[in-house]
Amino acid sequence: MTVTLPRVLPSPDGKPVPPPGTTESFRAFAQDLAAGQRPWSAEAAQFVADLFDQLAADWDTTRATGRDDPLRDALTRGGPMPQGPCLELGSGTGLFTPALTALFPQVISVDLSMRMLQQAHGRSPWRVRADASRLPLPDASVAALAAIDMLLFPAETARVLAPGGVLLWINQLGGDGPLYLPAATVATALPGTWQATESEAGWGSWAVLRRIN
Repeated sequence: MTVTLPRVLPSPDGKPVPPPGTTESFRAFAQDLAAGQRPWSAEAAQFVADLFDQLAADWDTTRATGRDDPLRDALTRGGPMPQGPCLELGSGTGLFTPALTALFPQVISVDLSMRMLQQAHGRSPWRVRADASRLPLPDASVAALAAIDMLLFPAETARVLAPGGVLLWINQLGGDGPLYLPAATVATALPGTWQATESEAGWGSWAVLRRIN
């Protein structure tokens, strides 16, 4: 079941829409990966790590949207949020980590790119280089998992979330983003039955998903 909330944060002018060709190829990969129709390989992981290592130095000034509207709206209206550790996947340079640390007692920032994690020094106190398809965490060990413009690894997401935990699925550019997946698609891909709340905010969209069995 998915509940769609009305938008409260308007979309400003100047949305940085990526090139259509790039968006379509990345989105096809993201959709197939989430649905289990494409494998995640060591080669794919290395490609992503190398790509973001190259982009890290000037990410904040040339690549990042600089808007946290979808995350702020999700944390405000997608609650109540469970108490406990939060795992931030694809944390990058840590632009959005402070918003999470304001709410959760501990935020563990995970990224494949070592240079991205180095750029996050001062923003993310707990940083781990790891592959999101094989997280170095015990089962049911985090209360929340924040995936901001991230690929979906359904089985691993469900494995590390504690009972009553939530997945924060954030697309900074909404349907124009290269890794966009709507809440219903995410819920279908995840093992078990999930309840989702979703909305749009600023340039992007968000969904908060809770497992109900």
